[in-house]
Amino acid sequence: MIPPDGPRAQRQLLARWCDKFSEAGDGFIFGLRTQESLRVHLGFAVAVVAVAAGLQVEAWRWALLMLCIAAVVASELFNSAIEQLVRTLHPQRAPAIAAVLHMAAAAVLVNAAAAVVVGLVVLGPPLLDWISAKLLP
Repeated sequence: MIPPDGPRAQRQLLARWCDKFSEAGDGFIFGLRTQESLRVHLGFAVAVVAVAAGLQVEAWRWALLMLCIAAVVASELFNSAIEQLVRTLHPQRAPAIAAVLHMAAAAVLVNAAAAVVVGLVVLGPPLLDWISAKLLP
């Protein structure tokens, strides 16, 4: 569908996109307020960013770290959304529903484990160089 032209149509399009970003922000804030796991992941993300900044790592290292942080946070948000939806629509416990929730949690675990490995590979060498420089002047 081709959007109509003109200033009014452009303002309406901009307003719709602003609403979408606002709703996404609301979802993120809701996640922060209600999901302990999301806060834990973000705490580790802040620590990784602080270490990377302190080490003044190269741009490619930043890119990999940011991709990993985004993947873990996004998977945690998806997992939390699935949990919220399932528990709202089906509050009673059922084995099939439990399996779905466990698979969503496993997706977060896989992303988090991969992020740890990437973090070690990406930050390990500059961190060892920094430690060596401090211990062996």
